[in-house]
Amino acid sequence: MQEKLNFYVIPRAEWQKLEKPADGGVSQATLNRIKSVNDKISVADVKEVYAPLLQFIKLAYQHYQTKLAAKNAFLHVQPNPAPFIIGIAGSVAVGKSTSARLLNLLLQQAYPDKKVQQITTDGFLYPNQILKEKGLFDRKGFPESYDMRKLVYFLNIVKKNEGPVQAPYYSHEENDIIKDRFETIDRPDILIVEGINVLQLTTDAPLFVSDFFDFSLYIDAPTDLIEQWFLERVATLIDRAGDDPAEEFYAPTPEKRQKFLDWADSVWQTVNLPNLNDYILPTRKRADVVLHKTAHHRIDQIYLRKY
Repeated sequence: MQEKLNFYVIPRAEWQKLEKPADGGVSQATLNRIKSVNDKISVADVKEVYAPLLQFIKLAYQHYQTKLAAKNAFLHVQPNPAPFIIGIAGSVAVGKSTSARLLNLLLQQAYPDKKVQQITTDGFLYPNQILKEKGLFDRKGFPESYDMRKLVYFLNIVKKNEGPVQAPYYSHEENDIIKDRFETIDRPDILIVEGINVLQLTTDAPLFVSDFFDFSLYIDAPTDLIEQWFLERVATLIDRAGDDPAEEFYAPTPEKRQKFLDWADSVWQTVNLPNLNDYILPTRKRADVVLHKTAHHRIDQIYLRKY
């Protein structure tokens, strides 16, 4: 990690000693329910990694509230409880969604009187038809395949805390935006925004998405491991499809299974890998905290931004 000079590098064994909060009561059954396909997470991960991380986020949230109150007092304006927004970035198949869902759960436990919501930036991909019209369908996931202006506008409304706001809904079953279906974010106290692009800089919008974040997290791992996890995810989806022709990865013959596996390898080499190297990985240095994974999705080091 080239940007180590800007981070405290903390081994897991040291990180877990920084805080000793009470166990949040998250069972392995709950973790199995919220984790993504082929991701791995344990009760030990919650106690040793995410519990101290939660304590650090709580400090950031407290600081945010204090700063907001001081600004309102200085300006002699009526307090506006603008939400605390957390951005979570990282590659495809690295475990962003699992981390986002777990933090959502832990924050709800920590703040039972607060409203915590979560959203992914997948909904701000252009619909497939528009991607095809723009000649971008084969670059789905790259920065230009997202409507960043719409995402920035959405976050601006959320931050103003003026009422419910709708976000487009992306179906992973259909692999497309679903027309007339939305996700509603309604004046949360804390909002988690997860996506490969949340820390990226873009000239397509008047502001950066990260301008709205009050805390940011990057999930990191060696590239060869992420590739392995992506290919294993596709293999698992093939296995889960079983004998159901309605499933996207239905593979009734060994030839069909191999065709899917070859497709996954091609997607990694032509889409996911260049997207990671050129656009996702460079954003790592902008995160407040980096969770670094090694084999079997085990978090071995935590990078905490110095400034």
